[in-house]
Amino acid sequence: MADKNSMTHPKLQLETPRLMAIVNATPDSFSDGGLVFNGSRIDENKVARRIESIVKEGADIIDIGGESTRPGAATVSIQEEMDRVLPVVEWAVSHTELAISVDTSSPELMVEAARLGAHLINDVRALTRPNALAVAAKSGLMVCLMHMQGKPATMQEAPKYDNPVIEVNEFLQARVQACLGAGIDASNIWLDPGFGFGKSLEHNLALLRDLPEVSGLGFPVLAGLSRKSMIHHLLKRELDERLPASLSLGLMALERGAKILRVHDVAATRDIIDCYAAVHYNKY
Repeated sequence: MADKNSMTHPKLQLETPRLMAIVNATPDSFSDGGLVFNGSRIDENKVARRIESIVKEGADIIDIGGESTRPGAATVSIQEEMDRVLPVVEWAVSHTELAISVDTSSPELMVEAARLGAHLINDVRALTRPNALAVAAKSGLMVCLMHMQGKPATMQEAPKYDNPVIEVNEFLQARVQACLGAGIDASNIWLDPGFGFGKSLEHNLALLRDLPEVSGLGFPVLAGLSRKSMIHHLLKRELDERLPASLSLGLMALERGAKILRVHDVAATRDIIDCYAAVHYNKY
């Protein structure tokens, strides 16, 4: 399905950490839902403004999703998800040189996104839906496998672990083995411990504290800590007050081995990645 191996895209090379910018093609995502909508429809002018801003602010990767996975979010049909995401993917592929990620668990959308030129499948369900693994393998795209306990609608009601770090790692290792068995090359796999997806504040802090255990599995780690509710639980900050904590958590993730930060606030995160790269990689 893919025209070329996604690893050839320079923005997916990880000589230094990469910045993944969130584009939620949804009306109800917890932080930025509705930004590319006009009523109930995707608005191409709003898509253009949002993505042009992301490019200007220094993103490496655009992550486009059409299903809100916040706790209690309404489910969407596969067709509705495709109708939301594919126009944004098509515009981004045509108008930018950034790497394009599709945030989806739906095999049907994976097929069409690959056809349009996407480079990465970012799946909160780690390719566990029927046929998702086979489709991802056939596409030749990179994949990011995330850990989530439970389902989005109920995942935060009573998350429970004996040891969150061990259990998250065991799940991710099992999904890596499934990917390798399906024919996905190890060099095309990223991992995401899933901060905020079926985790309490204590679980999230334990995962961040011991993030080297996740990066120790031998695959690039993506950290999605931007504006998460853990900041509210820790500091009692509302959404528009969470930038300083988001940057702090992101920097701590970099220090603990994360290679990709998935964020809402692109320009500010670009600054911390560039400063980090200057110190740790002599890149400036």
